[in-house]
Amino acid sequence: MVSTSRPVEVWPWPSSLDAVIAAPKHHTVLFENEHVRVLEVGIPPGDMVPLHTHRWPSVVHLTQWANFIRRDEHGNTIADTRRDEPPKVPCSLWSEAYPPHSIENVDSVAFRGVVVEIKR
Repeated sequence: MVSTSRPVEVWPWPSSLDAVIAAPKHHTVLFENEHVRVLEVGIPPGDMVPLHTHRWPSVVHLTQWANFIRRDEHGNTIADTRRDEPPKVPCSLWSEAYPPHSIENVDSVAFRGVVVEIKR
């Protein structure tokens, strides 16, 4: 029998940086099995999400938009959404896995969405 499964990818960051472990105030597990993990994400206005990762690629369904600044593990700005046209919500977007980053909500409203992580 020929195996059709993919080899397990090596994730270089510790599990302690997983979003649910490192930032539980902002990530709630709604469902999980061996194929997917579904997270509810909420970032109150002015709040800072601590350094964390997202190990798997995902579909992100945005239910409420708020501008944010994403920073890498060294504090360098890697995204500032105030420079871009905001998406029309609700909407769904594809996201690759994310290495260590933090997010600061720089808006007057909460950022809300549901993330469906596709486990490999």
